[in-house]
Amino acid sequence: MPNKSIKQICRELRVSRNTVRKVIRSGATELTYERMIQPLPKIGPWTGELDDMLAANARKAKRERLTLIRIFEELRARGYDGGYDAVRRYAASWNREEREASAAAYVPLTFDPGEACQFDWR
Repeated sequence: MPNKSIKQICRELRVSRNTVRKVIRSGATELTYERMIQPLPKIGPWTGELDDMLAANARKAKRERLTLIRIFEELRARGYDGGYDAVRRYAASWNREEREASAAAYVPLTFDPGEACQFDWR
């Protein structure tokens, strides 16, 4: 195996230099850590309210929509004491889920003769 620099290993494996150094010093051949459940300690109790705010915001016309910083400020006014980054990350995952749900809708483009052209949009 060719000798590689720590920097090159970090780039290839996408881990920090400290992690690579720790593995090299310990002699371990494998260092794994995988979090199964992402804890949401501060935003967790506010997810229901944030879902409602994001859904209401998505229904508004594009020019009337609030920015995420404004939504964050509204949450702060209601008593949320977490950070903006948690709200931003949660909103990004919420938007991703909404896009995936709408992309899953199937609309047939051809119909058999005499078939009704009705859709179930649930």
